Amino acid sequence: MVRISPYLFLFTFILPFCLNAQKTHSDNGDGTYTNPLIPADFPDPDVILVDDTYYMVTTTMFVFPGVTVLKSHDLVNWEYCSNAVPRFDFSPCYDLDGCNRYSHGQWATSIKYHNGRFYLLFITLDEGGFLCSAVNPEGPWEIRKLPRGFYDPGLFFDDDGRIYVAHGYGEISITELDSNFAPKDEDVLVYTGDIRDGLEGTHVYKINGYYYLYCTYGGLDGIQVALRSKKIYGPYEQKVVIRDTTPGVNFGIHQGALVKTQTGEWWTILFVDSGPFGRFPSLQPVTWIDEWPMVGVDGKAVVNCKKPNVGKDYPEKDLPVSDEFDETTLGMQWGWNHNPDPDRWSLTQRPGYLRLTTAKVVTSLREARNTLTQRPFARYDQTIPTAGVTRMEVDHMKNGDIAGLAVFQDPYAYIAVKQDKGSKQLIMVNNGEIIASAPVEDNTIYLRTIASNHTRKATFEYSFDNKTFMALGDELSMRFSLKIFTGNKFCLFNFATKETGGYVDFDWFRVN
Repeated sequence: MVRISPYLFLFTFILPFCLNAQKTHSDNGDGTYTNPLIPADFPDPDVILVDDTYYMVTTTMFVFPGVTVLKSHDLVNWEYCSNAVPRFDFSPCYDLDGCNRYSHGQWATSIKYHNGRFYLLFITLDEGGFLCSAVNPEGPWEIRKLPRGFYDPGLFFDDDGRIYVAHGYGEISITELDSNFAPKDEDVLVYTGDIRDGLEGTHVYKINGYYYLYCTYGGLDGIQVALRSKKIYGPYEQKVVIRDTTPGVNFGIHQGALVKTQTGEWWTILFVDSGPFGRFPSLQPVTWIDEWPMVGVDGKAVVNCKKPNVGKDYPEKDLPVSDEFDETTLGMQWGWNHNPDPDRWSLTQRPGYLRLTTAKVVTSLREARNTLTQRPFARYDQTIPTAGVTRMEVDHMKNGDIAGLAVFQDPYAYIAVKQDKGSKQLIMVNNGEIIASAPVEDNTIYLRTIASNHTRKATFEYSFDNKTFMALGDELSMRFSLKIFTGNKFCLFNFATKETGGYVDFDWFRVN
């Protein structure tokens, strides 16, 4: 049965006219910017400046290629630099082989540049600690497992050549490392959080003779603090540098990095738990008061602000979202839900199309390999939703195959073509339950989802001419569940429930 809302039909008609003029980056074009810095899921940021380029790394968890590194010349306009870890072959769970790593995987990476080499230090809760290194931040990156992992590590190269890592949850310790990044001595407990539970996310700096541990008390109403001492092992004193629970785009801003520009200005990039689309980074000015890095203006995070002075002006940039699949490699905005099966997807078997071939027999989308994902970007006017649409050809599906377009978190929902007993039908599935179905009139079909970070709702539609779209099923009530721990993702997928070998071709994926 087809379920169509008249309000959704009207919304579908006016949608393209509303979205075309919407701003999609933080640069206002007049020397100012607006937070969020990037209105998408780039959490746990760490930032460094090397020569005239800023590099930022964020958390991607179970999505690969992952450990995404972004680059910028002005701290406002960012572009993809690399995905440092193409795949993670340290457990069968990353292949969805009887287990998974939802809410686990790579966490809270520390980025540093030392003696001509870039370093990325991170932990996975199950497999331990890992270090990536590269001469060129665009790659290739080398990865190796370390003898030990450190929770929320803050890597630090001291002036005397010694290497340390600050780490911990609730209790912050510092450990000296040898040249192979193995512990050289026992952990030294340097500070126990006393504002509330959960002191974490530590990054280490040495500024004007002080060692600073830049930490957070996490949560929706996060608190950013600085600890300082004249000695690496303390004793440390604590200062709240921002605690802002003003409703809006900076509510609970916390966890991130300090950075100094070429002109001597100080800034910080922190993140905000921003709804079902995830955790958005926010760029804030820093003022040094009594040798403490105070964030924002008058104790409040800024929404609009003059851009950092980096010595020159740079053009506005947008991170890519749409893809015509005309290249032989995927755009860096894409990541697979866990490791892909490289033999079951292709951009070259049919040039100009993404081919997804079923990889194994599963019971649901959560178990399916080769689900291709990307972050949806919120609008700066969040009353305007984000729409993703794809053109899919389904001539070569097999019985039991389900292929389509999803919004994935917990819960998830999708609109898809399902083949059974040689015939195809459209289905809308919400949280594992088939809500509605409709006949398939053609082997070429357009699928669209419209998702709003503001209302926390997503709807699903289909078309056979890319002009008139019909709503199918009900609304997905999106959540940011810690069972997944990443923002909701747009997904292209094709999975088998009976036999493998069927395939579909995606001509393009476009975000309006």
